[in-house]
Amino acid sequence: MVDVVIGGSKQGRRGYSFDEVAVAPHRRTRDASEVSTGWAIDAYRFDTPFIAAPMDSVVSPESAQAIARNGALAVLNIEGLWARYADPSLLLREIAQADHDQATELLQKLYSEKPVDHGLIKERVGQLKESGITVSVAVSPQATPELAPIAVGAGAEIMVIRGTTVSAEHVSANGEALNLKSYIHDLDVPVIVGGCATAQAALHLMRTGAAGVLVGFGGGSSHTTAEVLGVRVPMATAIADVASARRDYLDESGGRYVHVIADGSMGNSGDIVKAFACGADAAMIGSVLARASDAPGGGTHWGSEAWHPNLPRGERHTMNQVGSIDQVLNGPATRGDGTMNLVGALRKAMATTGYSDLKEFQRVEMIISAS
Repeated sequence: MVDVVIGGSKQGRRGYSFDEVAVAPHRRTRDASEVSTGWAIDAYRFDTPFIAAPMDSVVSPESAQAIARNGALAVLNIEGLWARYADPSLLLREIAQADHDQATELLQKLYSEKPVDHGLIKERVGQLKESGITVSVAVSPQATPELAPIAVGAGAEIMVIRGTTVSAEHVSANGEALNLKSYIHDLDVPVIVGGCATAQAALHLMRTGAAGVLVGFGGGSSHTTAEVLGVRVPMATAIADVASARRDYLDESGGRYVHVIADGSMGNSGDIVKAFACGADAAMIGSVLARASDAPGGGTHWGSEAWHPNLPRGERHTMNQVGSIDQVLNGPATRGDGTMNLVGALRKAMATTGYSDLKEFQRVEMIISAS
């Protein structure tokens, strides 16, 4: 990628967002019925390559079952409301009904009033296991040493360590380091970790033993990291860069494949298609699922950045509800704006370009539409 001069001696790389790229048609097409969207990570197989983001507005013990029924993986945030309150239903309704200018303060209040309850973590994991779905939970890097072993001990099968941006070794103010490699090894379950947005950062995370790395800053529309911190890498470029690190690590490790998972900036099915075309193996989706009429957010959406006690980097958004979780993921669609039947849209895009599975589709030609 060519460096451009910002001014003086300062240079920067040109990056591309999903809006600036497109998938090019191919000389061959095929029937959508012949396309496979199956995805597997470690020993766990799914009909669709979608992961429901660990946001309280998206994943509850109940919605996780609906998401799993549609072939996707749901991730419950074990630092969220479901691990703090025995029944947060009324609190979720209060958040949904709050005035916009009061929502952030309300989120901070509700998430700080009660600490994470270790007993509730075990209860939620047990609840998910009893339903028969693959149990996946998420934790922040800072809380990993305390909470991850509790969840795994209770039966969690896939662990997600998710933050705005995650490094292989986070050094705290007192000089103590959180070494992800040691924790990932000790957990003895597949671990997905991120976000990251560059090849070098991704390569370091891959070397920790992670089964997958999240690309992005965790939550696209639900966070304001770019506005607050000035930190952002356009997603099309970020995914392509991390996909190149996956290839390098495959050679370095003698054949160990680490999954690249797009996380954020995918507001419709077209964005999701482009994420796979750029090299993603799976997509972690939040806002598109928050639009479901049976999502726990009740027509609103927020991420963990929104309730940070000192420096919120997100907001509670009001969403236009479009249909059930079933319809959002597998249709039938009653709208033509890319908010419903996400699986069908991905299958159609793969069929239109002549590819039969996701790994093949990563080789599709792309066009830059930016000036």
